[in-house]
Amino acid sequence: MNLRPRQHPRKTRNKGSRAAVALALGAAFLAGASPARADDAVPAAATPFKLTAGLYSMSGGGLPAGLGLDLNLRYTSGLGDLWLGWFRSPVLEVSQPRAGWDRTYDFGVVRFMPSLQVASGGFWGGGVGLETGDTWFAGAGLGRTNLRNYANLNFDPNDAWMLWGGYRWSQSRSLSLQVVRDNRQNPSQQNVHLLYRTPVADQRLLTLDLLAKTGLVDGVPIHRLGLSVTYDWHQYFVRLAYDPQVNFTPQDMWRLSVGSRF
Repeated sequence: MNLRPRQHPRKTRNKGSRAAVALALGAAFLAGASPARADDAVPAAATPFKLTAGLYSMSGGGLPAGLGLDLNLRYTSGLGDLWLGWFRSPVLEVSQPRAGWDRTYDFGVVRFMPSLQVASGGFWGGGVGLETGDTWFAGAGLGRTNLRNYANLNFDPNDAWMLWGGYRWSQSRSLSLQVVRDNRQNPSQQNVHLLYRTPVADQRLLTLDLLAKTGLVDGVPIHRLGLSVTYDWHQYFVRLAYDPQVNFTPQDMWRLSVGSRF
């Protein structure tokens, strides 16, 4: 899972935005699947590795425009999901390796989803979530970090509570809503995701994630909309996302990610 893929990818103090939290409590819940494999079109046993490369373009807000590169390799086994990642942006003078783990424990009526993440510079974080239901499902979660400097590539608040729920026609078709709200440093910051996932052809999936963002940016209230579109083939996928005032900073971001399972 790309860790959430939960501040701005620049060298800054973490302001409570889905890094470690995203691993267990991100868009995967919206898709109605296990946290780490919600976007997968083939079984984990057949493709235990997942490699993702992302190119991020930041501009606007009176700040320098720049590009960022994110690489992430995940391995799925009986122990859960282990992953290694690295983000670099020469313009923003950021280079940060990271690693993490997440797993879903299914107890029948309830699913328990913990996650952990570490990164260079002494950063660590984690999240826990509980989910229940099959066709109709609902859940709640909480995330915490140690507030060290961190390039947040999750793009949702990390130090936050989360609520989600939705309806699942099948494992590959679902509609759900998720609310992620900071409850530590910036309690005004909130992201709401409406996510629809549906098959479009044999072993191909389309995922639409509509984002509604509210909060304060430099003391000014914002109300912005973003969108992420993912198209999934048998073992490959591509994702294009627009995220206005990313991580509650003045800059807007476009993200292009491609990946392969093997």
